[in-house]
Parts: sequence; structure tokens; C-alpha cells
Amino acid sequence: MAKMLALTFDATQQDWDTSTGMVLAEVERPILDEGDERSVIVEVRYAGFCGTDRGIWSRRSMGDLVLGSLSEEGSTRRIFGHELLGTIVEVGREAERQYGYVPGDTVSTESHIVCGVCYQCRRGEQHVCANEKIIGVSMDGCFAEYVKLPARALWPTDLSRIRPEVAAVQEPFGNAVHACQATDLRGCNVVILGTGTIGLFAVLVAKGMGARQVIGIEPDPHHREQALRLGADHVLDPAPGDPERPWVADPALREVISDLTQGVGADVAMEMSGFNSSLNNALQITRRGGHVVLFGLKNGDVVVQDMHRVIMNGLQLHGVVGRRIFATWDMTRALLENTGNGIQSAIWEVILNRGQDSIVELASFDPTRFEDTMKRFTKPLLKMAG
Repeated sequence: MAKMLALTFDATQQDWDTSTGMVLAEVERPILDEGDERSVIVEVRYAGFCGTDRGIWSRRSMGDLVLGSLSEEGSTRRIFGHELLGTIVEVGREAERQYGYVPGDTVSTESHIVCGVCYQCRRGEQHVCANEKIIGVSMDGCFAEYVKLPARALWPTDLSRIRPEVAAVQEPFGNAVHACQATDLRGCNVVILGTGTIGLFAVLVAKGMGARQVIGIEPDPHHREQALRLGADHVLDPAPGDPERPWVADPALREVISDLTQGVGADVAMEMSGFNSSLNNALQITRRGGHVVLFGLKNGDVVVQDMHRVIMNGLQLHGVVGRRIFATWDMTRALLENTGNGIQSAIWEVILNRGQDSIVELASFDPTRFEDTMKRFTKPLLKMAG
């Protein structure tokens, strides 16, 4: 059987709780078996390394999904990665007939593989499918030279309109698009709490969707600088949290946001970090009748500071996960292909650093050097082929 390189975890060689990182290994190249009539093999060109992958690297998240899915499969090895740009090299006979894909097509992919039959899917809410699998978490992913995917999850990509490195991050950019579509941002004061990768994308999307003012809240100086370069009007540094009460909001932020919004407060606060104190900051800075978009992930319980304010101020809370399939992708395409808005060039110049040191060749992958890359860049890319 043909072999390929991939970044993996193997339970026969590592213990999840005591290990870190990903192992470059030679594994079997995927093939189209009986039953794969609606699947394709994609040769991966670029793959994005995201916050989920950072959580897997440090074993802070996704352990239950990874280990549980391996147990269900009767397998011990998982190939990671879920953001990609690649070329179709093999097509199941039904994949071509039903979806029109042929070898040579350039594609990205939706990372949530949905069942199509649960209550949510039948109501057109596939992004909250009850039986979803996640590429690179609960099924093998794209940190590899080749990946097998269902054709229904693919997204055709025109490289004459989107440069390949940017096309590889359509999936996480779509997270920001979905978050920004939770409510109408036109003419609004938007505050983005946490300008990691998705928060930085949200700065661009909010501006592109007509926000009057975009304000970032970010403790990391490099991320603050990037947010300003991407067009944020202001980026604030929150005060250090209270170690005795780490969930408490920063009262000074509320005053500053009030000053920046003529005493009104944020029309829309987008919580992108997942920290309990950031959630309470979002609730405290939002105006009466305003919207709070919740995207940042946190396992376990949280403390809501002043629940009375949430109710009496009529705050509207929106939990956002993934992307609407495929409505979000349509908006993503429109924003990226419209070169007049500057979004595509900003991603290339600022977030991807024009590919300088932010792109790592899979064949020369070294965990120690890659940890340094993760520290230096918000969005590293892995280059597989091409």
C-alpha cells in the first residue's frame, strides 16, 4: 500500500494525558473503498493550523472527541488538521455524478461532516448537526499529503480570484463571517474581545460589513498591533484579572467603551476568547438592547456577573458555532474575492506575514521549531505540495 507523511497521535506510542505535540509519521495513503462512491481523495496543498490544533497540541482540548472516536473506529491513530486547500486526484463515481467534481478541481472543505438526517439537518441547520464528525478530530484530517473526504463537504475554489495561501484559511475566516452575521453590524459600534486569529478576521469582516467603529480588547501586544494594522479604530489592553475572582469584569473597560461610544456602550460585543472575565466584560460594556455574540470556547461552568443587568437591559445573546453550510461560505467567497475591500491582501500581508517564516514544509516538520512558529504567528500554514 502506498505511503504518505502525516501529523498524528498514536495511542500505542503516546499517552494523551502525558504527551504533547504531533508526530510526523509515515502512514498509509487513503484509498477509495467500496462504499466511498460519494467521496474523493484530495492532494493537500496547504493546511492551516488553528486554535483547535493548538488545544490538541497542548492537550487542553478535544481529548474526549479524539479518543472516543478512535475507540468507535477500533483504531489507535488520528491524523489531525481541518483547514485545507487541495486538488482532487480521485473521485468516487457518484461524487462526479451528484456533485460535478473531477480530478484536477481545486477545493477547500467544510470541516463539520454532517449526517443530513437528524432534526437539525432536516430543518436546514446543518451547522448544529446532532451527529457531526469533525475533520482532524473525530475522523482523519488534512495534516497529510492526502485526505479522503465526502464530496458534499467540499467547496470549489477559484485560484484566479483568491491566492492559494489565503484560500487555505477560508474555513476559519468563515467562523468570523458567521459570528459577524449573528446580527446586522451596519452603522454599529462593535467591540471584539480577544483578537486571536478569529478575532483578527472579525475585525476585517466587521469593517467589511459596515460597522461604524471597531474596538478590540486584547492583552497581547502583538495581537493589539495586528488588530490596528487590520483596521481596528482602537485596541484596549484590559487590566490583569483578580486572582481571587478571575471571573470579574474590568470596570475601567466599561468607562472607556462608554467614552468611545458617546456614552451609549457597544451595540455589539463579540466574545472571542473564552475567558470568564471576558464574557463578563462583554455583558458589562454592551448597551441596553444590544447584542452579545459568544464564540470563545470554555469547558465547564462560568460565573455571570450581575445577571440582573442581562435581563433588565434586554441583552440578546447569540451562541455561534462553525459556519452555516453553505451560506457562510458564499459570504466568505464574496468578501475574499472582492479585492476592492482589501480583506484578502490584509490577510496575506498581516496575518500570514506574506508567508515569511509562517509557512512550514510538512517534510521538514520539527516539533520544537514548530512550537516557536506557533508563538510567533497567529496563523501558521503547513505546506504539503505544489
